[in-house]
Amino acid sequence: MACRGRRPEHSGPPELFYNQNEARKYVRNSRIIDVQTKMAGRALELLCLSEGEPCYLLDIGCGSGLSGDYLSDEGHYWVGIDISPAMLDAALDRDTEGDLLLGDMGQGIPFKPGSFDGCISISAVQWLCNANKKSDVPAKRLYCFFSSLYSVLARGARAVLQLYPENAEQLELITAQATKAGFTGGVVVDYPNSAKAKKFYLCLFSGPSSILPKGLTECTDGGEERESAFTNERHGETIPPALAC
Repeated sequence: MACRGRRPEHSGPPELFYNQNEARKYVRNSRIIDVQTKMAGRALELLCLSEGEPCYLLDIGCGSGLSGDYLSDEGHYWVGIDISPAMLDAALDRDTEGDLLLGDMGQGIPFKPGSFDGCISISAVQWLCNANKKSDVPAKRLYCFFSSLYSVLARGARAVLQLYPENAEQLELITAQATKAGFTGGVVVDYPNSAKAKKFYLCLFSGPSSILPKGLTECTDGGEERESAFTNERHGETIPPALAC
C-alpha cells in the first residue's frame, strides 16, 4: 500500500517497517484487503495465462498472503517470498495455501531455473531502490533480483510487478536493470489521469517481445471502470526507453 506523506520505504528496512502492527493491518483492514486483492487480480490478468489451466506461480513480496489467496481462488498453485517474518507469520496464521519462504529479493530468487509459469508482485519492487546500509547498491540489488527472476521463469513466461515508483528516474533505474537482465516488456499504467487510482504495472516477458496491453481507463458513462483492448500503442504514460519493445 502507498501511504500519504512519507513513503514507507523511507522509514527503514522493509523487515522492520512491516512489523506485527503492520501485519495486523493486512489481516484486519478491509480497505487494504480490498485494494491488495484487486491489484493481485489485475496482475494475474496481465500475465495472460491459458484459461482454465492451473499454473505454478511465484508471488514476490507475498506479505500476509492476500495476493496468494487470490491466486488460489483462481485455481493456481504458488510460492511466496517475503523479507518480513511478521508478515509471513500472519500468512501462516491465516492458513494460506501457498508455500512460504523468508528471503530478501535483492539477494536473488533461490529456485531452480524454469521453475515457474509466471510471477506477480504487489507493492514490493520499489523497496530495492533504497540503500538501508552502506553495502546496499540499488542498481546491483535490482540486477540481482531481475537476473535471478529471469532464470526461475519458464521461457516465454511473464512477470507482472505492481509498484509505486517515486519518480521517473526511479522507474528508469528499475526498467534499465530489468532490460539488462534479459527481459523485454514495458509499463502498463491504469487510470493515468487519476491521482488516487493510478497504478503502475511492470510487465516483463522472458521470451520474445509481446504486445503490451493498454492500461485501464475510467468510463464516461456512469463512471464505471472498464478494460481497454490489447494493443501495441503506448497509453497514458511514456514507456521508459529501456523497455521499449
